[in-house]
Amino acid sequence: MNEFMGLIRGEYDAKAEGFVPGGRACITAWRDTVRIPRHLKKASKAELKPVYIADTLAFMFETRFVCQPTKFALESSELDHQYFEVWQGLKKKFTT
Repeated sequence: MNEFMGLIRGEYDAKAEGFVPGGRACITAWRDTVRIPRHLKKASKAELKPVYIADTLAFMFETRFVCQPTKFALESSELDHQYFEVWQGLKKKFTT
């Protein structure tokens, strides 16, 4: 699965400090969509129930096809070169 998501307004809870309205992210296959260890821990213990999030509007597209950024996107000054750091500390929880 590959996902492309964007934030139109509000706050994205998994990366509130850096993912601002107008921001978007492309998560490629073979990545856990729960990116940050503290969020994985919180999500795995949360009660499964509907949650209403006020004043936020985001979108997400998922596809089995590979998403590939354009040359323009890769050379953009807005590219987050430290994005990989959100994956640091994620420990293996499952066996294959």
